[in-house]
Amino acid sequence: MPTELEELVEFISHGNTQVRQLAKDALTILINLSTDHEVLEHLATDIEFVKTLLGRVTNSKEPNANEISMLLANLVKHDSLVKILSLEKPAPPELHSDNIAINQLLDLFVRGADGSYNKDANFDYLSYLFADLAKHASGRQYFLKKQPYDSIVPLSKLIVFTEHPSHIRRRGVASTIKNTAFESNSHEQFLSEDDIHILPYLLLPIMGNEEYSEGESENMLLELQLLPEDKKRETDCAILQTHVETLMLLTTTRPGRDVLREVSVYPIIRETHLQVEDDGVREACERLVQVLMRDEEGEQSQQSIDGMKALERPGNGDSKKPFGRLQASSGPGTWARAEEEDESEEEDKIVEV
Repeated sequence: MPTELEELVEFISHGNTQVRQLAKDALTILINLSTDHEVLEHLATDIEFVKTLLGRVTNSKEPNANEISMLLANLVKHDSLVKILSLEKPAPPELHSDNIAINQLLDLFVRGADGSYNKDANFDYLSYLFADLAKHASGRQYFLKKQPYDSIVPLSKLIVFTEHPSHIRRRGVASTIKNTAFESNSHEQFLSEDDIHILPYLLLPIMGNEEYSEGESENMLLELQLLPEDKKRETDCAILQTHVETLMLLTTTRPGRDVLREVSVYPIIRETHLQVEDDGVREACERLVQVLMRDEEGEQSQQSIDGMKALERPGNGDSKKPFGRLQASSGPGTWARAEEEDESEEEDKIVEV
């Protein structure tokens, strides 16, 4: 490890209060340096350093917890740090978690939403860490497995934030859900009202204040009925597209397709297609409708034809774009940078898993 990097690491882990006042600057530098793959490898493979970060971020008095969250989110981009799923460390009693590091991070994220654990931190960037872990099979399995210490499926703790005010949180959570949905054997768990019950948390963000016919609305989930007149649709088209693509993943199995048809997902997607002026969102909607409206035997019924016609826009003529291929799971964003928190960077592409 370069000497300069060793000095920066020392600032993070130093026990002297006066020296640690420089930690914020050191963290900012490390966050930005960790976009370099050589530096990333040095940091991510230094487990003692990672444990130091975990000890600091779980300290309810840590003033730089958000910066540490950003750094951890960057470090998990290195595949070796998937081992954080099995890393153990004592949990602070006030966190009410267990000794598994990833459970502690998840509980920090939940409590960060209202600032109830650390007044100086919201832990929003941990959602990016979760999204990257969900690229791995072991990560997806973690998010879908009920944890012994609280008897809760981890993904169930995250889905409630799909309409949270924080853009960072919404974006990271959307990507985590989509990545985890690649675990097609668990789609029944995703869709069951007695388990994760994912559909309301995917559909509510893509709905606006549109009115539906009585025949359409009566079959919709109860959570989607009688929405307020001022209901707003998610404003970030990238997040909208992620949610629609997650719905597309849930059509991988016949039971999944049947559920989405039974609860009238089609009218919601139709209105999203009509209202959102974004090619990526429209193409995702078209792909989903193509699956939902087709006959299971491969024959296109009149209902399917009518459904596709409903997506055609006035004035489009014959210039409608062809259906695109569903992209492999997308990450929540580029490398976290301390001086750029507006999320304006181009997204990374996550390889198919």
